[in-house]
Amino acid sequence: MYQLLIMVLIVEGIMAFLLVVKIGPFRDLVMKVIDQLKTGKGPEITVKTIVGVMSLILASSVYNFLWIQNKNVKHGTLTPMDQVLVRTHLLDSSLIAFSLFLWFIIYRLHHYLTKMCGLKTKAQFCKEEVEKLQLKIKEKEEKASKERRLLNEEVSKLKENLKKMKLESEEKDKRVLAAESDVAALQKQSNDLLLEYDRLLEDNQILQSQNLGYR
Repeated sequence: MYQLLIMVLIVEGIMAFLLVVKIGPFRDLVMKVIDQLKTGKGPEITVKTIVGVMSLILASSVYNFLWIQNKNVKHGTLTPMDQVLVRTHLLDSSLIAFSLFLWFIIYRLHHYLTKMCGLKTKAQFCKEEVEKLQLKIKEKEEKASKERRLLNEEVSKLKENLKKMKLESEEKDKRVLAAESDVAALQKQSNDLLLEYDRLLEDNQILQSQNLGYR
């Protein structure tokens, strides 16, 4: 019994150590073994049965230990046989309690390591998603910068065209003003010529009338 319990404690201690400290592929191997024990119906029932039997043995050892202690209180002394039984029950209960405690530690370590692996997988997935989003954002920024550059070029071209059109409009305005001034000058000359023509007609009529008078 003691040798079996000591072997169980050694195996559990090695499993707990390998779960705490990662040495090569041994942690993954221990995780797979515990997964098989927890997920398989047969191994799970076997483990629960072993734990239940060990719990019953622990309860029986504690009960016998307390019963012998109570008998000692009543009779005042312990016989050598009772002393041997007390030590035996104390050793049994200690080994079983420690083995159950180690199994609980292994179970919780497996649970937390499984959660940690899931969180690592999620973190890796989130990291990949973030990298993809960063790439998309970078592509969109590059595309936006190209479009902005093209728009700036178009705006500069439009500004140049607008400047040219303003210059052309100013030149046309100057030409129109010059043409208007020329038209005004021509109108003035035309009016002067008309006045001169009217004066010459009057002079002609006067000369004709004088010529007729002489005749």
